Amino acid sequence: MKIATFNINNVNSRLENLLAWLAVAKPDVVCLQELKARDMQFPRSALAAAGYGAVWKGEPTWNGVAILARGSEPVLTRDALPGDDADRQSRYIEAAVDGIIVACLYAPNGNPQPGPKFAYKLAWHERLEVHAEQLLDTGLPVVLAGDYNIVPEPRDIYATRSYDDNALVQPESRASFQRLLDQGWLDALRKKHPKETLYTFWDYRRNRWPRDAGLRLDHILLSKKLARRLTAAGIDRDVRGEDGASDHAPVWVELK
Repeated sequence: MKIATFNINNVNSRLENLLAWLAVAKPDVVCLQELKARDMQFPRSALAAAGYGAVWKGEPTWNGVAILARGSEPVLTRDALPGDDADRQSRYIEAAVDGIIVACLYAPNGNPQPGPKFAYKLAWHERLEVHAEQLLDTGLPVVLAGDYNIVPEPRDIYATRSYDDNALVQPESRASFQRLLDQGWLDALRKKHPKETLYTFWDYRRNRWPRDAGLRLDHILLSKKLARRLTAAGIDRDVRGEDGASDHAPVWVELK
């Protein structure tokens, strides 16, 4: 089984890119972030024609998440992260696909920091930690995939001082990601590539893609049951270099 995550950065504007990647990569499950579309605007018909069922939670202009399944319909189990009923941002969706619980997340960016946006980011991650532990306690095979908006370690960002004050690299942000690993989740990409330089995001500005000035923001975390099934993981970097591309590249894992 191949599971991927892809911050598409506007699903309708980049539908052609998405469909081309699906046709080549043939993932069985895909977690999409930053749909930037209302529920009624989600391109369900085009994805169905490509062989994918879907569940999604849209939002106009910003955010939005979806789970795609090749040859089947995901069974929606949750369309919001628990812990704050007042939070209406579309950042989390969860579904059952072929016996696996798939959680797709688009975590808050948190900039500028300090400030209310950074406080929201940390509070959101605290809620994620609580729910992630509950998912682990079920004993079910679970994947937490998406754009975490966290650079886990200094080696996960190109050599620069320009991000020193950025919410993505703050100690509090990194600590929240580490607490997930401490719960028992496996960072699949880093497990399979322990010493490599890995980037999943390259800003459109300042020529960062041609310079390979990237960051690793997109992560696939596996529960213990799935960690034992991990056979491969990677980044489809070439997708970032295509015309009209998202500023993120797809990340994927293969499970036996």
